[in-house]
Amino acid sequence: MADNLQSILGDTLLSDLLDDFSDKLPSPEALKFKILVRNKKIGSLLETYARKGSDKHGQVEEYEEYEETDQDEEEDKVKESPSLDNLKNSPEIQRLPVSKKKKCKNVKLLLYFYTTKVKVAVALSDLVIYTKAEKFRNFQYSSQYQQFNESNSIGESTARRLSKLRVHDFIRHTTKFITRIYPKATRADSSNFNPQEFWNVGCQMVALNFQTPGLPMDIQNGKFLDNGNSGYILKPQFLRNIETEFNPRKAPEDSNPITLTIRVISGIQLPPSYHSSSNKADTLVIIELFGIPIDQIKHQTRVIKKNAFSPRWNETFTFIVRVPELAMIRFSVENQNVITGNEFLGQYTLPVLCMNKGYRRVPLFSKTGESLEPASLFVYVWYTR
Repeated sequence: MADNLQSILGDTLLSDLLDDFSDKLPSPEALKFKILVRNKKIGSLLETYARKGSDKHGQVEEYEEYEETDQDEEEDKVKESPSLDNLKNSPEIQRLPVSKKKKCKNVKLLLYFYTTKVKVAVALSDLVIYTKAEKFRNFQYSSQYQQFNESNSIGESTARRLSKLRVHDFIRHTTKFITRIYPKATRADSSNFNPQEFWNVGCQMVALNFQTPGLPMDIQNGKFLDNGNSGYILKPQFLRNIETEFNPRKAPEDSNPITLTIRVISGIQLPPSYHSSSNKADTLVIIELFGIPIDQIKHQTRVIKKNAFSPRWNETFTFIVRVPELAMIRFSVENQNVITGNEFLGQYTLPVLCMNKGYRRVPLFSKTGESLEPASLFVYVWYTR
């Protein structure tokens, strides 16, 4: 794999330090047009540098990796798990210190941690420079021992719990280290969580099941419309400042809110209903705001009966957006069906601050993200601070 990466990617593969022995991550500008490998890594960057130019073919090393059970996932699988008595007697598993257990309230299943030995090819390990995958233990450990080039992966259940109980520590952690959130293992149906809740605490990489379309993927795709859909978005200043006191669960005192007004005027050649014999949809528009919890709100137009070609609503909605830097807005068009539930026709999601004022055309996309051109909405947008 290491040979293939080097031969195929060539100079675009980042395989060496940009600045010898620096203790800070390089800027995205310095990494422009480079491909970074994120993987488990043996040893330090200094040891990698010392092996530069040597023959590493066939060399494999192993190291001990820290593992911790995810309480929520373990509770879901408790009926299939060994008994706690058997776990306690296992020589490979150690219980957490008593002092830490005392801090866990309403715990139905004890948490355990253990170490496993992992084998890694040296040639592949040495291609990992600024994105070494390292298991997350706790914020105190990261603050004292985590290196600048180490990034953590945290399961959604643990991350959600930390975002509620240790929100300031979580945000400070993401100001220093790249943090990845991934779906819990019990999502056997490849369902998704809303990535917004983890962007709110500064997580840089929020992994979703891309094979599953729906609201979470709409928000994901809309988020990166900012900055020309380049794949890189600068976090707001209050999520980059290590001294920040920002808490997404509370209305910030020093925020700069905006009053957003949207008038939904009409629709243009909206998709027809596939649940109607006449293909004439009873159309309505839902405008939903995502961001910090206090900003999340939904408004809905009235229903225009049997008209998907040129429905007219002329309805105005007003939103108070307290943290516009994190806010996303989603326009969705549905066909009303009282019996089986509304039928999805199309949607468009984008960051609030990406909207221009005035009369605007809102394109629509299918559930799988394909353009429904020429289907669109005609709206008027205005906002003031």
